[in-house]
Amino acid sequence: MTQTLKNRVFLIVIDSVGIGGAPDASNFFNGGTPDTGANTLGHIALACAAGRVEDGRTGPLKIPNLNALGAGASMQIATGLDLGWPAPTGAYAAATQISLGKDTPSGHWELSGVPVPWDWTTFLKTTPVFSEVITKRICELAGSEGILANCHASGTQVIDDFGTQHIQSGWPICYTSVDSVLQIAAHEVQFGLERLLKLCEELAPMLHKLKVGRVIARPFVGEDGVFERTLNRHDYSIPPPSPTLCDWLHDAGRSVQAIGKVGDIFSMHGIDEVRKGADTTLMDHLSDLIDDAPDGGFVFANFVEFDSLYGHRRDVSGYAKHLEWFDAALGALLPKLRPSDLLCVTADHGNDPTWIGTDHTRERVPVLIHGLDINQQGSRNLGHVEFVDVAATIATYLGVAPRGHGKNFL
Repeated sequence: MTQTLKNRVFLIVIDSVGIGGAPDASNFFNGGTPDTGANTLGHIALACAAGRVEDGRTGPLKIPNLNALGAGASMQIATGLDLGWPAPTGAYAAATQISLGKDTPSGHWELSGVPVPWDWTTFLKTTPVFSEVITKRICELAGSEGILANCHASGTQVIDDFGTQHIQSGWPICYTSVDSVLQIAAHEVQFGLERLLKLCEELAPMLHKLKVGRVIARPFVGEDGVFERTLNRHDYSIPPPSPTLCDWLHDAGRSVQAIGKVGDIFSMHGIDEVRKGADTTLMDHLSDLIDDAPDGGFVFANFVEFDSLYGHRRDVSGYAKHLEWFDAALGALLPKLRPSDLLCVTADHGNDPTWIGTDHTRERVPVLIHGLDINQQGSRNLGHVEFVDVAATIATYLGVAPRGHGKNFL
C-alpha cells in the first residue's frame, strides 16, 4: 500500500440507494406495511427492464460504472437477486445497520463509527401534532400568535396548502414526518431567511433534549399559490454522542472537507469546510476536491436529491434518471483519482420509490471501493460488513487508529 501520509479518501453517500435485505426490515414500517422486501436499487432496475420507467429516460437502467464497482454484486450479497449485470472489477460488500432508525443521522453516524445509542423521539400522527409547550416556544421565538399546519405533511404540499396564509399572517409553517424531525417552512422574503434560521437554531436545543434528531429550516419563495423551496435549507442536528470518523481524522491533523448536508448532520464537529448546492453543483465540488484535497485528506460527500426529490415522492423515473446522471458523472471522476486515493460509494438507508407510503425503507446498503492499489488485486467480494466497518477501514487507510468497534475490511 502507498504511504499513508499521501493516501486520500473520498466517501460518497448516494442518499437512500439501498439494496434490500435488511434482516430486521419487518420491524420498520411505511404506514402499516413492514419494509420486508423493499429494495431501492433492485426494484428501480426491474421496473426499468420492464419498460415501466419511461418518463425522461428509457430502457434498462444504465449504470455501467456503479456496476463495475459492484453495485449489482453487492445487491446479490444482500438479497440473492441476480439481474445478470456484468461481473464487477472492484471491491464490494453489503453493509448492515444496527441503529434503531432508518434516518439520515443514524445512517451517517454509524458509517462514521458511532451507532445511535438511543431511540429517536417521533411525533404521533395527530392534529395538532406538537405539544402546547413546543408550540408556545415556537411562537415566542418567531414573535407570532400561532403556527400553521401543525401536522404530518409533505414538504412541498404543505407550502402549497399554507403558503398564502403564511404570507398573510406571518405565522411559520410547522410540520413533521415519520422521521425524528420538526420542520419549519417560511418565505425567504416575507418572513426572512435569517429570521427563519435564527428561529430554528434557537428552538433546536429544546428539541434535542427530547431526542428529536433535527430541526430543519425549509425556506421557500414565490407568491399567489406558486411556491418553490430554495437551496437554503439548514438542518440543526443533535450532535453525535461520541467522536466520529471526522473527529478521529481531524484530531490527527488531517483535512476533513464536507460536501452537501454532511456538515449539518455532524453539527460541523471535526469538519474544516463544507460546500453546498444542488447535486449537480455538489458533483463539481467533488471534482474540484479530487484535484485539490491535500495529502492525507478526507472528503465526505452526500448527494441528497435521490432521497428528497425522488425517493420520498415515489418518483421511479426521476430516481432512475438521477442514478444514470450520477453514474456518468462518477465515470468522469474515476480517471482523475491518484494511485493512492481510495473512493468509497455507499448509502445511509433505503427509500424504495416503488414501495407503499413516503418514508425511508430499512435496507442494507452497498459498499463499493475503488482505488488503483485496491484494484490491482482484482474483483473482491468482501461479503457482509457492518456500517461501522466503513469508518474503521477509512481511518486505517489514512493511518489513523479507529476509536470505534468496526474492523478494517481491506
